Amino acid sequence: MRTRGLILILLFQTGILFAQTKGVPRNIIIMIGDGMGVSQVTAGRTLKGALALDKFKTLGLLLTHAAGKDYITDSAAGATALATGVKTYNGAIGVDPDTAAVENVLERAKKRGKKTGVVVACSITHATPACFVAHVPLRRMELEIAEQISQGSTDVFLGGGWGWFLPDSMGGRRKDRRNLIEDMEKRGYAYVSNEAQFHTLNLNVPHKVLGLFAENQVDSAQARKPSLREMTASALKSLSRSDSGFVLMIEGSQIDWASHDHKSDQAMVEMADFDDAIGEIVDFANRDKRTLVIVTADHETGGYSLVGGSLESGTVTGKFTTGGHTAAMVPLFALGPGSARFAGIQQNSHVGALLLELLKQ
Repeated sequence: MRTRGLILILLFQTGILFAQTKGVPRNIIIMIGDGMGVSQVTAGRTLKGALALDKFKTLGLLLTHAAGKDYITDSAAGATALATGVKTYNGAIGVDPDTAAVENVLERAKKRGKKTGVVVACSITHATPACFVAHVPLRRMELEIAEQISQGSTDVFLGGGWGWFLPDSMGGRRKDRRNLIEDMEKRGYAYVSNEAQFHTLNLNVPHKVLGLFAENQVDSAQARKPSLREMTASALKSLSRSDSGFVLMIEGSQIDWASHDHKSDQAMVEMADFDDAIGEIVDFANRDKRTLVIVTADHETGGYSLVGGSLESGTVTGKFTTGGHTAAMVPLFALGPGSARFAGIQQNSHVGALLLELLKQ
């Protein structure tokens, strides 16, 4: 009887390992903490006491070097690697070193009939989200990125940046007189631009969603309305109605900005805010059982070090060595079917390649 019990336990454990290693997820969620190194994660944990990230059992480290001689990456090259599996030059959005467009995970997902979405704490035309929805040689081409977004097939956008979609006669930044938001509404998008409209949006009705809550960049975590967690929850509600699954990219954008500005306390708050959104995702994935979740960073920012602090008061003393990015490896956390494949030290482009491979199956 004891032998039979041991066999059943081994079979159960083998089944779990198979699901983690070989399982094919129905849904994939990629969460990027822009500028998030190990110290930023630790600072957020000190503030909150515990993180949703604590629930992840598969861990790894990513090398973030850009293509060629670019030892230190920017967000564009880093996000392109995560989105496409291709290393490229700094400033590139969804293109290879020869500026040729390369397929990203959202595009591959669409070919498989899945819904797709982007949720960010910045403009949806900014470098990281742009790499999942556009292909241009330079990240500053945000007018062109907006145009590609307006013509694309991504189902849900939540973030900032309406100025890139509207003509200057309407307070926007476009000189071509085009109203891309109107174009998207004609293509079936429900458009909202403030918190009140966001909370009255009926996500039980099958439509695409375009939520732009600032002319360019949205507010910092303390003042952001709707919050990143609220936007994440809404995206999940909309996308999970798909019969074929979905792929969603979420960015905690302003961890990076606080670290650039050497604002240790704000970096800690932005990290904690990003983890609130991660909590929404973990709860969904644990209920769903068919969702792969990847949480990582495009690069580390600031050379951030924790030189003091208090667990009792939830405070840290942080120091920075640079106002830019560093080449330090960044953490990766994985959960759900196929998650074990993301463990260990690997190039950031390997993540994109693995995700594309999972979307072939």
